[in-house]
Amino acid sequence: MKVISYLLSTIFALVFFIILLIFHPLQWLGLKLGGQDLHQKVVNVMNWFLVKSLLFLGIRVSVENKYDIPKNQTIIFVSNHQSMFDIPPIIWHFRKHCPKFVSKIELGKGIPSISFNLKHGGAALIDRKDKKQAISEMINFSKRIHENNWSAAIFPEGTRSRNGQPKSFAANGLKMLIKYNPDTYIVPLSINNSWKVFKYGNFPLGIGSPIKIITHEPIKADSLSFDELLDKVETTVKSGIVI
Repeated sequence: MKVISYLLSTIFALVFFIILLIFHPLQWLGLKLGGQDLHQKVVNVMNWFLVKSLLFLGIRVSVENKYDIPKNQTIIFVSNHQSMFDIPPIIWHFRKHCPKFVSKIELGKGIPSISFNLKHGGAALIDRKDKKQAISEMINFSKRIHENNWSAAIFPEGTRSRNGQPKSFAANGLKMLIKYNPDTYIVPLSINNSWKVFKYGNFPLGIGSPIKIITHEPIKADSLSFDELLDKVETTVKSGIVI
């Protein structure tokens, strides 16, 4: 199986990189010709291709959603975090809500397409070594999604789980987002199996384990005290994780 993984991983890596190279200038054109709206449409299509590229590893991605997510207002998607492949499905499947991510500042340069989107698409770029910068960036990000009627997607664990086992949720990011978006709804998401893509490390990649994202019932942010809300969201997210 691992021998096959080397072959499929090589093909996948080539396809993945080509997608990023193609969409880098397309993003630039979209932003220059049509502003944020056209840029976002280009980003959405790119992420469809990134999701489908996982088929080269025999990995299908599915999103289960039995609930109506409120439209035309800011939503905060709160999820566990297992790998970089958590992100494209969220961008594509929830594209009507324009989810923007909180990312470490190092990803804001040097990566075709991805860095461009993070710098120009409305994401928050956090310097984990600079608390003052991180707080200021989160405040600006929280205001930005409110002003543009975008949504936010955050991973309160802070770092990826390497074995699928969820970590404890940190409160600060979610608290900041709610402070500047008091009428928002929280949508908990549970991600399963994306960690298995990197079960051997960065190369070769794991093959054949389907990634599934479960969408839970939206929660009105002001329906509970913050501590109760954080506890409910964390419990809900973890209830959908299968180890």
